[in-house]
Amino acid sequence: MESNQLLQIAQEFGSPVYVYDAEKIATQYHRLTNAFSKVEKLRINYAVKALSNVSILKLFKQLGSGLDTVSIQEVQLGLHAGFDPQNIIYTPNGVSMDEIEQVAALGVQINIDNLSILEQFGAKHPKTPVCIRINPHVMAGGNSNISVGHIDSKFGISIHQLPHILRIVENTGMHINGIHMHTGSDILDIEVFLYAAEILFDTAKHFKELDFIDFGSGFKVPYKKGDIETNVEELGKKLTRRFLAFEKEYGRELTLAFEPGKFLVSEAGYFLAKVNVVKQTTSTVFAGIDTGFNHLIRPMFYGSEHYIENISHPKGKERFYSVVGYICETDTFATNRRIAEIKEGDILSFRNAGAYCFSMSSNYNSRYKPAEILWKDGKAQLIRQRETFEDLLKNQIEIDL
Repeated sequence: MESNQLLQIAQEFGSPVYVYDAEKIATQYHRLTNAFSKVEKLRINYAVKALSNVSILKLFKQLGSGLDTVSIQEVQLGLHAGFDPQNIIYTPNGVSMDEIEQVAALGVQINIDNLSILEQFGAKHPKTPVCIRINPHVMAGGNSNISVGHIDSKFGISIHQLPHILRIVENTGMHINGIHMHTGSDILDIEVFLYAAEILFDTAKHFKELDFIDFGSGFKVPYKKGDIETNVEELGKKLTRRFLAFEKEYGRELTLAFEPGKFLVSEAGYFLAKVNVVKQTTSTVFAGIDTGFNHLIRPMFYGSEHYIENISHPKGKERFYSVVGYICETDTFATNRRIAEIKEGDILSFRNAGAYCFSMSSNYNSRYKPAEILWKDGKAQLIRQRETFEDLLKNQIEIDL
């Protein structure tokens, strides 16, 4: 998207506001499917948690995607958006047996990552197909907060507990139709990912009636100029070759599945905020904007870097700014960042704001959640209204004191 288009959206819909470029989402989806075009049966399950707006889910349905969900509410959103239950996989962590049974009753693919739950579910529902999430104890990501394949992770069943898994499956007679792993986000080294894939292939040999193998996701996207990203084309060539060889060895046609979120929507997102005040101190120039970590928590939570551009004056002389929010906490988006000269009233654009941005927003300080816009076919369409005071009171019950 061009700066003038983003400025027009900020003028029409106000700020702060999230904007998503439908064309970029489609480009990323097709980039991934093209990388694995030689695989006969490929399933891309979009990770709903990255960006769960129903209009975004409908866009993925239009593209031919399935869904990766982690809660019964995400499952219900997917069904509401028109997805067939068979095209939804449910991979919870730490949820109740009751919730898992409710989702199974909807006809959704269940993915279990706990020995206790696996045994309980298998004993009660041996005929319901189940996928097993394996922890390969391989960290393919660069940030310990978002790498979930390490040995102390709460996610997945340890590969070292495979004998326990096999005993449960034999004792319950349950039907295992899929094997799954997810090593974490921001995959830096394809060879490390392929090493983890070999562990999954070795695990798959123990199950004779698999329909699919799910390799998770975690593909890294560039967050700043010159930043590295996962080479999905190279991964496609290498993993396809190995997958097809395993398929022949296994003696049965299998589906290769991925569950990308960030890779599909991160670069499609822009977060627009207005500069309320430029504040000079003895050592720093602060640009205070009309938002905070209530709307975009990733820089404070993960230490993630979002490229920030002054789209009101993109060609102005660059100066060093610390961009901060209006929350009554330390909510610093950037420290001493080179940005074109900022004046009060300017609109700043945060790049890579499509994944884990709005979906992690809150009403902290009783601030309203922002609007969301989908840019499609050259038009800006409102897909979520900005909250109002009535929304803050909606579920509160005032009592007489």
